[in-house]
Amino acid sequence: MKKLTDFEINRKLEKLHDWDYYDDALHTDFEFDNFKDCMSAMNRIAFECEALNHHPEWTNNYNTLDIKLTTHDVDGVTKLDFKLAKAINKIVEVEE
Repeated sequence: MKKLTDFEINRKLEKLHDWDYYDDALHTDFEFDNFKDCMSAMNRIAFECEALNHHPEWTNNYNTLDIKLTTHDVDGVTKLDFKLAKAINKIVEVEE
């Protein structure tokens, strides 16, 4: 797996809503109506993570979910991070 350049990452971010790039990772956060909805989204995302064998660094506090995606094997962002970010946006139904 190849680490993407800052240029490649910024180009891909143009098509990925609600994600930022800093500290060698993709970052986003979501706010849900309540804790149950947040946990439900996390469980759906977990299935996608397992399918891709790629797992986020994430935290939740009641109804908020903070997600950080990076590929530790290359110390940066890869195409796999973008693939998972797109899947997460679909699960959470981020509007484009």
